[in-house]
Amino acid sequence: MSTYADAPVANRNGKGRSKNRWFSQVGWRHLVGVLAVAFSLFPILFVLSAALNPLGTLSSTELVPTGASLENFTNLFERTAFGHWFLNSLLLAGVASFASIFLSALAAYAFSRMRFAGRRVGLLSLLLIQMFPQFLAIVAIFLIFTTVTDLWPSIGFNTPWGLFLLYMGAALGANTWLMKGFFDTLPKELDESATMDGASHAQVFFRIMLPLVAPILAVTGLLAFIGSINEFLIANVFLTNTNSKTLAVGMFGLVAGERNNNFGIFAAGTLLTAIPTVLVFQLLQRYIVSGLTAGAVKG
Repeated sequence: MSTYADAPVANRNGKGRSKNRWFSQVGWRHLVGVLAVAFSLFPILFVLSAALNPLGTLSSTELVPTGASLENFTNLFERTAFGHWFLNSLLLAGVASFASIFLSALAAYAFSRMRFAGRRVGLLSLLLIQMFPQFLAIVAIFLIFTTVTDLWPSIGFNTPWGLFLLYMGAALGANTWLMKGFFDTLPKELDESATMDGASHAQVFFRIMLPLVAPILAVTGLLAFIGSINEFLIANVFLTNTNSKTLAVGMFGLVAGERNNNFGIFAAGTLLTAIPTVLVFQLLQRYIVSGLTAGAVKG
């Protein structure tokens, strides 16, 4: 015969089984998420600690600094040309990403909606060229720009505009293919109805197509911006003047020789370098996650 004393034991057993069931179904996911967040935040916290470390060396950096100071940020602007590197990278990445998006959208619209001689060959050529990294042609590009620098110094070595032309050639192929696939998903009834209303190709492209392909424009723009601002190999070859360097080249020079002594300044620079990318991602986030093509032909 059961008594009231057995009730608390039964309740505890029931609660224990409920907790075990919750952990086996949901709780382990929270544990994995916490571990993933801790694993992702560790490098960021270490770099932040190194940037605030008053000693500014790698050997003295700890996860929690003993004393916080902004001396590394001050030395970054006083001892290096970080301001020039930052402006050069923003100018180059901004102009290159905008131009590559615009030209790629024009090319993708033409390949997707129009039929002309050489269309298939052009698409296959773009795909074939993208199979080879641009750095394979660095010797030929270097010889070409040696002549270009003698004839037109404004677009030669140690200028952002010469590097801009190189980045454009690398980005157009991949962006064109990505955008063409997105244009192909749009119903052709939109073009036909706009043409019947008297719209030209330019009006169809700018007023109808571009708003609908905003998500892919945001994705390609973000990829182009990140690729341009982080590119190092080609920029290191073409930019040798201190004031013409980009962030990637200039920041590498801080740790190429004395890595231990300049690590605090390098960490401070990496934190400031991440700001433009984070801001661009936040501005384009709502376009990336939105489906603007939903219901385009309804109504």
